[in-house]
Amino acid sequence: MTDRRLLLDGETLSLEEIRDVARGGIQVELAPEALARVERARALVERVAAGEAPAYGINTGFGTLAEVRIDRKDLRTLQRNLLLSHAAGVGTPLPISEARALLLLRCNVLAKGHSGIRPRTLQLALDMLNRGVIPVVPERGSVGASGDLAPLAHLALVLIGEGEAFVGTERLPARTALARAGLEPVVLEAKEGLALVNGTQAMCAVGALALLRGEALAETADLAGAMTLEGLLGSHRPFIAPIQAVRPHPGQVAVTTSAPCCASRRSSRATPTAPRSRTLTRCAACPRCTARRATGSPTPAGCSPSR
Repeated sequence: MTDRRLLLDGETLSLEEIRDVARGGIQVELAPEALARVERARALVERVAAGEAPAYGINTGFGTLAEVRIDRKDLRTLQRNLLLSHAAGVGTPLPISEARALLLLRCNVLAKGHSGIRPRTLQLALDMLNRGVIPVVPERGSVGASGDLAPLAHLALVLIGEGEAFVGTERLPARTALARAGLEPVVLEAKEGLALVNGTQAMCAVGALALLRGEALAETADLAGAMTLEGLLGSHRPFIAPIQAVRPHPGQVAVTTSAPCCASRRSSRATPTAPRSRTLTRCAACPRCTARRATGSPTPAGCSPSR
């Protein structure tokens, strides 16, 4: 069990924190100020639910049934049925890292204190995340900007003991998975089903992790390029700032000022007596060119160096 902690306040979650939680390297706790907001919002929902005035998602139906008043005795069933009816995703389950990110991001939204979730329900979601009970969420079923209703419904099913969850790499019925982690499902109260499925956190989770992987690949490419430049004894002059200013492409400027390229230029200045080639061959992997660079011999016939 890691000693690292993340206080989730609904406002300051960073990409790096999403990455760490997705990897399982950090425990998540609800910040006190977030808990206070959640409690206030829940108190409001309960006052509305106890009254007679219709309020969408609390004591009415959904969609075309928004004008239909639901009896107080049926409010729990309404929320449960909302999850069951929307858990219609198909396809391969999301990777565990993406499902962890999805669970974290949903908790982060609920921590804002605008959804009317009960603190107990939110805490169960956090306990699942921390104890490794990760919902099985099919990768297909989102309706895009209209909401990740199906993915979030599959996530929320585990909270009520339905659906499936991963514990480690083992795929289990939700109740079994919860019991193995010492957890018990909840019975949803008024508004909670809607609070759990109304959002776009599935696409946000997948997109955030894709962005982080893309950034890591870009940094690796910069490093590989800098090392290749050194290995081929290439010129560093194309990287100087005035040249980049002539055609100011932000990405190109970022690469030429990145740490690997700067380190490469510093290395070349620190060893002024090192032999430098004025050419960077197009056939870098060619054994004859490799031999030519090692000995300083002329370019072998058939090879085409470029200035």
